[in-house]
Amino acid sequence: MIALDTGPIVALFDKEDDNHQICTKIFKEIHEPLITTGPVLTEAFYLLSFSCNVQDDLWEFIERGIVGISQLDRQLMRTCRELMRKYKDLPMDLADASVVAAADAENIFTIFTVDKDFKVYRTKHGKHFKLLPAKL
Repeated sequence: MIALDTGPIVALFDKEDDNHQICTKIFKEIHEPLITTGPVLTEAFYLLSFSCNVQDDLWEFIERGIVGISQLDRQLMRTCRELMRKYKDLPMDLADASVVAAADAENIFTIFTVDKDFKVYRTKHGKHFKLLPAKL
């Protein structure tokens, strides 16, 4: 399973995004299930608000079940808060914290992101995540 951050979602649907080509290529090569979070989707819808048609394409992507959505229960929300405190110097936002918290909860070690901050974030065991694309 691979955790999915906001950047690749936006890049997939926004053809003008600098990462559109690489993210589209990676999406086509992924065979593992993808999981994301509500805060990531909220951020993606906001960043795609330049076009209701593009937002509708994202809705289609979600409704087709291409990505699973991890629910943030109280424990994961506490974990997000702890992570945001831990990485306050970056600062870490809720979307990033939710990806890291969900990945840790599901024992996921690969994150699809274009956000360089994920080079800093660690698993609950202090290890680096494997990032896609590998060259950030």
